[in-house]
Amino acid sequence: MHFIDAWTRLTPGDFARLLIAPVCVILSIAVPGRRVSASACVGLALAALLLPDAAGAPYLATLALRLAWALLWLLLGATLVRVPAEPPPDSTTRRGGFESGTLGLLLGLALFTLLVAALARADLDDRLSRESSYAVLLLALGLMHLMLRRHVLRAALAFGVLGFALDRLVRAAEAQQVPARAAAPLAVWLATALAISLVVRIAGLRQEGGGGAWVNHAHDLHD
Repeated sequence: MHFIDAWTRLTPGDFARLLIAPVCVILSIAVPGRRVSASACVGLALAALLLPDAAGAPYLATLALRLAWALLWLLLGATLVRVPAEPPPDSTTRRGGFESGTLGLLLGLALFTLLVAALARADLDDRLSRESSYAVLLLALGLMHLMLRRHVLRAALAFGVLGFALDRLVRAAEAQQVPARAAAPLAVWLATALAISLVVRIAGLRQEGGGGAWVNHAHDLHD
């Protein structure tokens, strides 16, 4: 299949670079702890600097955008480390967490399968097929992170992954337009930075109010 060939033609080095971001997100999903998420942010910052450009532009031409994403990930990682630790969620709520986690896993897998199947049927060149499916993978992982990790502060990482994936998808799509449309290169980055800032602020307010940043603690907050 043409879609599969787009991935099998990659060199081992390019394939390893593309694996950095998904592996970091999966690590943050599978392993609890703020320090694990902070380490994942460092890995995502490295991925932002090393990944091939989604639009196929030269490295130096996209250096400012790469540095912006790397800085955002590093700031988020530093925030995760600085926030004081809090007790784990009540054990009586684990059943609800298991149900929401199962739902998130199924939704993420369904989204990824449907979109990749649609991409496989499209007549796209190798780079666009690869970049589109890669962005879809990150989008699915971001959705899974939101559903599986029931912590408001760590949800900032999920929103960052969604924005990072959307940025690559937009750039890959715009590169196919004739004539190519020159969109603001930092538009998606700014929206993602704003979303992360709001999530971090909400988590801080909840912790200051005594409710905690765990999602299941929301019932402890009252108007």
